[in-house]
Amino acid sequence: MLKPKHARVSEVTMTEMVLPNDTNTLNNLMGGRLLHWMDICAAISAQKHSNRIVVTASVDNVSFTEPIKLGNIVTMKAKVTRAFNSSMEVFIEVWAEDIPAGRRVSTNRAFYTFVAVDQNGRPIEVPELQPETDEDNELYASALRRRQLRLVLAGRMSPQEATELKALFEME
Repeated sequence: MLKPKHARVSEVTMTEMVLPNDTNTLNNLMGGRLLHWMDICAAISAQKHSNRIVVTASVDNVSFTEPIKLGNIVTMKAKVTRAFNSSMEVFIEVWAEDIPAGRRVSTNRAFYTFVAVDQNGRPIEVPELQPETDEDNELYASALRRRQLRLVLAGRMSPQEATELKALFEME
């Protein structure tokens, strides 16, 4: 049995500057480049929690709420929200900052799922996550619903088995 870890152990902050090679013809950060950066940041978080090689299993909905402009500083903050057998859910938030203008805006949020693997690429057990803060507890509690939704949508769980999801829709 592995010793449980706190979410703070997996916290990662990554910062990038949007350069011309990162932009589209409107001088906005390309979505694919942002997803690449987010994947790296979230993977480092999962590695810190598991002390293992990790592979991306899924990415939940990523909405682009604000364009990120050429020259902006992009800050990504990720942490593990819950660990299952070999998988971990990682929450990531993204902000764009125009330093000369003194403007910082939230641009993206997403949940990534990673699976820890051994040297042969086979899934391997990860430590449980022990929430500490109110935010940790909230993310931890809702992670099981998000996991069940992912599994149902992937066809790996029947809707009848998704007890946490069913509880959301049951009326008294």
